[in-house]
Amino acid sequence: MTDRSTEHLVVVTGASRGLGRAIAEQLQAAGCLVLGLSRQAPPAPAGIEQWTVDLSEPLAVAERLRAWLQGLDSGRFASVALVNNAALLTPPRPLRDADLATLSRAARVGLEAPLLLSAAFLDATRDWPADKRLLHISSGLGRRAMASQGPYCAVKAGLDHLARAQALEEALAPNGAKVVSLAPGIIDTDMQVQLRAADPSAFPDHAAFVQMKTGGRLDTPAQAAAKVIAFLRSERFGVEPVADVRG
Repeated sequence: MTDRSTEHLVVVTGASRGLGRAIAEQLQAAGCLVLGLSRQAPPAPAGIEQWTVDLSEPLAVAERLRAWLQGLDSGRFASVALVNNAALLTPPRPLRDADLATLSRAARVGLEAPLLLSAAFLDATRDWPADKRLLHISSGLGRRAMASQGPYCAVKAGLDHLARAQALEEALAPNGAKVVSLAPGIIDTDMQVQLRAADPSAFPDHAAFVQMKTGGRLDTPAQAAAKVIAFLRSERFGVEPVADVRG
């Protein structure tokens, strides 16, 4: 008979494309049960449950996630993790020229959704005996400001500081979760395409992003996902609440 406590559950946001999809697929291939949350839901391999949700309206999604987790057998899993990966990149331009509705959506997806989903995840699993891990996908731009990227810089810096506060809280809780906000490196995703296509007159660092592509400095989503998953599983996870896969 199989020991059910050896199962591993991972919730991944932004799982329909790019890094999030690669993370979900690699975890599923490694035998994890995966719940993917994304606005678009492509056909998912067996072992991945996919919810079509709008993370710019995160309250209902967080409530649904909490109820779903509370309905599971808590003794079933050896480990459970939430990977807050979803984000929106606003068109690269100075903040004074930004569309307010677009700014609101980016802030909700990039920071409000991780805040609410984290609260729901930690609440629903507080009494689980499983190893619990909470991973925010951050960025180097959360730690280094860039003109015309203020909204993205802000939400990623917010994730870093949220992780610091959550780590302090969970360290005081019985069987608390380990928490990390992780910069995954530079990845060749749709966001990079958007940055390279930006108007150079509105985006001073445009040439640098073009050079990253032409110079072969970008990881594929699959390469980046492998690094993120290795860190998620490692003994280093949670030693420091803010980390970078590049060391």
